[in-house]
Amino acid sequence: MSEAALGRLYEDGEIVVRQGEVGDCLYVIQDGTVEFLTEEDGTEVILRTAGANEVFGEMAIFERQTRSATVRARGPARILTVDKKNFMRRINEDPSLAFNLVVTMSHRVRELSHEVVQLEAELRSLRAGAGSAHADG
Repeated sequence: MSEAALGRLYEDGEIVVRQGEVGDCLYVIQDGTVEFLTEEDGTEVILRTAGANEVFGEMAIFERQTRSATVRARGPARILTVDKKNFMRRINEDPSLAFNLVVTMSHRVRELSHEVVQLEAELRSLRAGAGSAHADG
C-alpha cells in the first residue's frame, strides 16, 4: 500500500460505513478490498466485494438516505472519502467524472435487474415444485 495516498487506512474487519447510518459522502477504494453485507436478525449476508478504483456510497451524494449495506475492509484497505462539496467541485473541473459515475451506477442497476430476473425464475421453479409435491401427496 502506498503511503503517499490521501485516503484513510482501514484495518482488516474495520467498518467503513454501517447499514442504517445516514450517508453524506461517497468513497473511492484506493487500495485493498472491501465487502458489502447486510445484517438481518443477527445474520450477515455478503452481497459483493469491491477493489481498487471502485466507488461506493455514491447515492448519498444525491440524496441523504440511510446506507443500504455495511461496508467492511477485507484486509487492509485505503479509502478516500469525498463529500458533496468536493464532489461538485471536481465535477466542475472534470465533467467526465459525472459521466463515469453514471456509467458505474447504470452497470449496477443492470446487474441488479439481472439478479431479480434470476431470483424470480428460481422462485417460480420452487413454487412449481411445491405445487407438484402437493398434487402427488
